[in-house]
Amino acid sequence: MKKPDVHYREEVFPEDVLQVQRLAQSAKLFYPEEIVVAIELVRERLAKGTGSGYYFLFLEDEKNKVIGYACFGPIPATKESFDLYWIVVDRKHQGQGLGKELIKASEQMISSMGGSRIYVETSSREQYKDTQQFYLKAGYHEEACMSDFYAPGDNKIIYLKQIS
Repeated sequence: MKKPDVHYREEVFPEDVLQVQRLAQSAKLFYPEEIVVAIELVRERLAKGTGSGYYFLFLEDEKNKVIGYACFGPIPATKESFDLYWIVVDRKHQGQGLGKELIKASEQMISSMGGSRIYVETSSREQYKDTQQFYLKAGYHEEACMSDFYAPGDNKIIYLKQIS
């Protein structure tokens, strides 16, 4: 599949609730309760604006269809630390470098907001091996591993990237 022409959008619209749900489901990685959380973050942002602490970057194709997104925010009670809560690219568009572009654009946005440390967490389950490699290739390193965090045998891996 040819890589689409893309652009970014920061503004969150009510229809993004369904777009985020569609993208999270297309990944075929997440438990239903995780997808509910992704949707709730969009709703929280719509209700409270930047006061929610959640920021979004939507990746859209030339027809303005959302084909990926990232959600991140400052970690309360820290000075320069941010969490990258979600980064998802539609399964049909994976393998084209769009995730790499999206994470770089998110890092730039975080930097412009005063962030210098980005934390991201993921599962140790086998189906997350590609996700783990994605973060390592993007310059993140494993900072911590919490055994049996999500479920027995399903560890929480926390990655960190220091940015300028």
